[in-house]
Amino acid sequence: MRKAAARIGLLTGATLLAGCATAPAPVDGLPSVPPRPGAEAAPPTTAACSPEGIRITGLGVSAAMGLRAMGLDLVNCGDRPYELRGYPAVALRDADGDAIPVRIIPGAAPITSGFDDPPTRIVLAPGERAGAALIWRNLVTDATVVATAGTELDVAPSTGRPAYPVALDGPIDLGNTGRLGVSAWKRRDSAPATQAPQPSDPPAPSTSPVNPL
Repeated sequence: MRKAAARIGLLTGATLLAGCATAPAPVDGLPSVPPRPGAEAAPPTTAACSPEGIRITGLGVSAAMGLRAMGLDLVNCGDRPYELRGYPAVALRDADGDAIPVRIIPGAAPITSGFDDPPTRIVLAPGERAGAALIWRNLVTDATVVATAGTELDVAPSTGRPAYPVALDGPIDLGNTGRLGVSAWKRRDSAPATQAPQPSDPPAPSTSPVNPL
């Protein structure tokens, strides 16, 4: 009887824990999508505070209908205010460490909508943070163009500032689109969730490259 009671107690506890589990909350101010199939959402990797007093981490990749989104978190881990304006400046490298040519699209308008809020000046006090997102589509539409996948990511707060490696939980699989959208930095009021934001509309064709600010 004691063994049976203990077994029932274990099952009851497991059921209660399962019932209390909740999905990760969306990135502040932006809706969320389910994690990429076959991958579990992981907490941001803790990186060292940089010499300029910031730390940039990735929030994992989410996927829906070939659309990918990855959140970025920037925290002022220094001892003085940090000014931030514009878009993250990003660079991709393959498994061999070679640079991958990619067109960076501020606002991601040719890829999807919902990430086109204009950049604003942000001053982060020590301990405060900002967030942004990377957006792309895993599409292969031309068999003559080799599909690319970035396995290493470097992110700078903006063009001209030092870039820092950001750990990935999976490849940035661009297919053969060769383009990557970025949203503008936005102030966050609290620590981020581990789930990336979701765009809202289908992609639109692109006619000309756009350079990050």
